[in-house]
Amino acid sequence: MSVDHRPTLDQSWLADLRASLADDFATQTARLRELTELNADTGDPGEAHNQAALLLATRQNIEQITGALNRISDGTYGACQRCGQSIPAERLEILPHARFCVPCQEKQNR
Repeated sequence: MSVDHRPTLDQSWLADLRASLADDFATQTARLRELTELNADTGDPGEAHNQAALLLATRQNIEQITGALNRISDGTYGACQRCGQSIPAERLEILPHARFCVPCQEKQNR
């Protein structure tokens, strides 16, 4: 018999979070579109580096938001993807796209 470690999260909190993440997704998608359209070569290597960094950061934000939205939809939001334990609500409030509990995140970063 397996034990379900998924947290019991308040449904209204999850609905608000989903709406907030959807807004963030729209904002980041618009930003990515703008950055991609402005991808003109100015001849300045520093500017090209900054542009590339902004594109990468925006794509990572979109990926994190999409992942969180998918986990909300499939019912796995709030469960550590490494150990399966509940991620504390405080961590999720600060970092809504968190995939790991703190101990597992520390192991992941090593």
